[in-house]
Amino acid sequence: MSAPFDPNRTQIGGPNAFDPNRTVLGTPQGDPNRTVLGAPPVGGDPNRTAAWSPVAPLSFTLTPSRAATMANGPAREQFLLEITAPRDPGLPGMSTSGARAPLNLCLVLDRSGSMEGAPIEYAKQACGQIVDLLSPNDVLSIVVFDEIVEVLMPPQRVTDKAMVKQGLNQITPGYTTNLYDGLTLGAQQLGMTESTGRVTRMIVLSDGDPTAGIKDFSSLVTHAGEIKQRGIGVTFLGFGPDYNEELLASMAKKAAGSYHYIAQPHQIPEVFRDEFTKLVATTGTNLKLEFRLARWVELMSCTGLTGPLNGTEFTLDLADIEQGSTLQVLLDMEFRNHPLGWYRVASGKIHFDPVGAPRQTVEVDFVMEFTAEAARYGAPADPRVTAVAQVATASRAVEKTMLGLKTQAITAAVALQELQKTQALLLQDGRVTEAREVTMAMQAIQSGDTGAANKTLMGTMVQLDQGKKS
Repeated sequence: MSAPFDPNRTQIGGPNAFDPNRTVLGTPQGDPNRTVLGAPPVGGDPNRTAAWSPVAPLSFTLTPSRAATMANGPAREQFLLEITAPRDPGLPGMSTSGARAPLNLCLVLDRSGSMEGAPIEYAKQACGQIVDLLSPNDVLSIVVFDEIVEVLMPPQRVTDKAMVKQGLNQITPGYTTNLYDGLTLGAQQLGMTESTGRVTRMIVLSDGDPTAGIKDFSSLVTHAGEIKQRGIGVTFLGFGPDYNEELLASMAKKAAGSYHYIAQPHQIPEVFRDEFTKLVATTGTNLKLEFRLARWVELMSCTGLTGPLNGTEFTLDLADIEQGSTLQVLLDMEFRNHPLGWYRVASGKIHFDPVGAPRQTVEVDFVMEFTAEAARYGAPADPRVTAVAQVATASRAVEKTMLGLKTQAITAAVALQELQKTQALLLQDGRVTEAREVTMAMQAIQSGDTGAANKTLMGTMVQLDQGKKS
């Protein structure tokens, strides 16, 4: 027999108030047995929000790997926290009424000497396409950088598209690359516009290592994290064979942002369009998970969490979330010696900004039953949790393969075998985009271009480490 539920330890409204196998913290309206987050208000300032409001609030589901774990001894379980943004039945990024969230967008473009020729021309074309897609309610700013960093266009509504594109056409290549100050000036432009009700994003395109200004790796990565703390999402686009993929990917991780590799100049406009499509489909921004462990609980790993795992309090910045996508955060916990009964092993809060509504907070309790019944604590793990754990393992396998290729510790044939296993696992989990990237990396390896393979796989790792699934 399992121990009775102890209301003094875990009561959240009585023993029937939650399903220990799947605790629901907030879902779209319709199920009276589930907690529903308050719907954000409609309307607001029509000059700022275009009378736009989200389709529905985000939903949050917490699933432990097992319904119960072993009492009176060391045990280890995982919790899967899933944050889901519902998909609007209309077009991607557009509500059924045809409206969408207005943007506060800054394009930060590398104009160093290596961008001369086709790269800079395609970059201008890509930015021009973005301008054509913007509405008068969107605010755009443009920063260009070589060794000199300049504001090509201060933040303003996009009412004269021809004038903006004319300004883009005047960009000419310079010399060296001052990425740090380019980011700084881009963040300043975004900070000049009221962000409430807007999706705020910086898109950075660079083709080389930083060669001017502050250049060291740690300072640039830290700077990316500081920009994130100001409520600014960042997309890093690495172009060509010469940029530092480890740097851009690390900056993207620190900023809870995106990273993409662009191999050829003609691909720049396509990548910009894809990024814009995601941008206008954004439902929630500035997501942050804070959690605190209870006594006798140790954190072994957590999706997206870097740095030391010692301590009891942790804060995790999460990526922005778009319609139809899910953020999956896997927390691996070890329990030293819990008596029989129900215990709250951790407590947390999720903070987020629904686009077009005030900031919201959802409380989450990590609850586990400790039992002496071997049949229960030895039961198979929840397949949903297992699948996400396997994806996390796949990310580490990709990292190991990349390192092996770089150091020549493994052959190309071995790397291909390992990547084939990862590709199959990703397809099984429905991660088509990441599986396609692995395919591209395998093709690059087969052609002898391990540099392109590493740059592609860096993007795969960033996506997997963030736990985002479309």
